[in-house]
Amino acid sequence: MAQQTTNLPLRTLGSQGLRAGAIGLGIMGMTIAYGTPDDQSSIATIRRAYELGVTLFDTAELYGLGTGSNEQLLGRAVKDFRDDILLATKFGYDFTDPAKFGIALDSRPKHIREVTENSLRHLGTDHIDVLYQHRVDPNVPIEDVAGTVAELIAEGKVRYFGLSEAGPGTIRRAHAVHPVSVLQTEYSVFERGVEADVLPVVRELGIGFVPYSPLGRGFLTDTVKPAAEYPADDMRSTDDRWQPRNYEKNLAAVRELTALAAGKDITVTQLALAWLLAQGDDIVPIPGTRSPQRLQENVAAAQATLTPQDLARIGKILPHGAAGSRYNEAILPNWQ
Repeated sequence: MAQQTTNLPLRTLGSQGLRAGAIGLGIMGMTIAYGTPDDQSSIATIRRAYELGVTLFDTAELYGLGTGSNEQLLGRAVKDFRDDILLATKFGYDFTDPAKFGIALDSRPKHIREVTENSLRHLGTDHIDVLYQHRVDPNVPIEDVAGTVAELIAEGKVRYFGLSEAGPGTIRRAHAVHPVSVLQTEYSVFERGVEADVLPVVRELGIGFVPYSPLGRGFLTDTVKPAAEYPADDMRSTDDRWQPRNYEKNLAAVRELTALAAGKDITVTQLALAWLLAQGDDIVPIPGTRSPQRLQENVAAAQATLTPQDLARIGKILPHGAAGSRYNEAILPNWQ
């Protein structure tokens, strides 16, 4: 049985009592988007994360392509220490039409309940610590979504309510029905869209923030390569930030960041995570990896310290984030 040997600093996410280690673990890439899955390595990584003090583990119905495989993988890996950690999962997609995978949404109250029951079974647990709406469904009032999750919380099946990729107006409306504990949205030195309007609202309302893709989907590492060198089943092969012209601009920025990191005796990955942690004590990033070695590097970022001069230098290198869009138009979230 895995045992915790390291304690990450704890951070408070929101004002409802949710606390998590400063670095979490995203599980998505263990089953989709980043090449051929390797369950053995993935389970070893999840268990090593617990040993290193990680307490927030993030999955979703979508990450198993609607089959539950990603949640099942996580459930198997954490069964010996489930009560020591936080399991976060998400609802909100419609998988009935394969041609609309990742586009069709369904947050009707009945569907939320169906997905929640499936997630409980797949995870092998009697409660979900954080239940997110994965994407805002324009056909279902957010008040109905928040009300349904509030019922699930009252029933003991869910502990905390989260939103993902929601805009300021939606966050306010949901929060008025039931307190939103945490918002999950892409945020990194590469992607800064939340800074102008979203972060001020969540901080005003006392909502924690969980950045996904905190390493720019792997660009902020020492293993980045052009889009054409990734297999077709790897999302980086089509990501706009990896395409010609954008790739060269972004690579130049990463090289500057790498030089800055080297001067502090840390990696560029640790620099990127330390930058996020420096944006506020209410932030817990969830980098994903299938490698126990890479995981250890990520967790160690919580011990890195960036000076005001370091932060200013990073801001000059990437004042507006990366070149290229984070999603194509069909799936780009519409913040309202």
